[in-house]
Amino acid sequence: MHSLTRSFLAVALLASVSAAHAHRTWLLPSAAQVDGKDPWVTVDAAVSEDLFELGANALKLDGLSITDPDGGSVQPNQTSTGKYRSSLDLKLAKSGTYRISLVSETAMASYKLNGEMKRWRGNVADLKKEVPAEAEELSVSTTLGRLETFVTAGKPNGTALKPVGSGLELIPLDHPSEFLAGQPARFRLLLDGKPLPGLTVAVVPGGVKYRGVLKETALTTDAKGEFTVNWPTPQMYWINAGYPARVNVPEGQPRPPMPAKRYNYSGTFEVLPQ
Repeated sequence: MHSLTRSFLAVALLASVSAAHAHRTWLLPSAAQVDGKDPWVTVDAAVSEDLFELGANALKLDGLSITDPDGGSVQPNQTSTGKYRSSLDLKLAKSGTYRISLVSETAMASYKLNGEMKRWRGNVADLKKEVPAEAEELSVSTTLGRLETFVTAGKPNGTALKPVGSGLELIPLDHPSEFLAGQPARFRLLLDGKPLPGLTVAVVPGGVKYRGVLKETALTTDAKGEFTVNWPTPQMYWINAGYPARVNVPEGQPRPPMPAKRYNYSGTFEVLPQ
């Protein structure tokens, strides 16, 4: 009996560690609220097993988009890419809220060539030149991804929070620079500009490395595509959603075909103490 109990505990621990150490992509600002006469912010972009801890790969900044407090587009003052992270430095020349986004479109393809099954993954723009024209039984699934974070210099405003209208978007209905622990925050999830009801959203606090468990909260959007987060503690949080929802297939059962198009969203939000 003791041996069996230990076995169950080992399996449970392995499952929790596996969930905690899945690879995730994220943006992390040095601060979400910046004050002073000469405000700057540094934003890191990375892939890692532990949220906001470097250790896997840097994210490319090819799809970088920065919206200023007036709704205009601005460029970073400086960018760099290393082994574990890419970084951008941005002078916050205008007072108000900035939206910093990385948008990507990737493709996964499977095909048969000379009787052998092949797989390829990369940018959609490279698909035609990477997959041979003579390929047979070609199956392609594309993913439109959006990574975001918001930074405010001085007094917050809402212009940069407006929907883009393309892909999967998370729109804060309460201002992201005013999130406080113990107070609820409302969001709306949109797909191509329209509310997306009935989708599960994951909310994960940083510091997974030190907890050993994910502490993920799963929430579901209502008929208006909205949901509410009750922040338990002040820190950085990661919110993620994907559409269509992934289907868990029992071991040994055939997996359903990949959808022709998938959408993914991940956002980083700072929650301050009251």
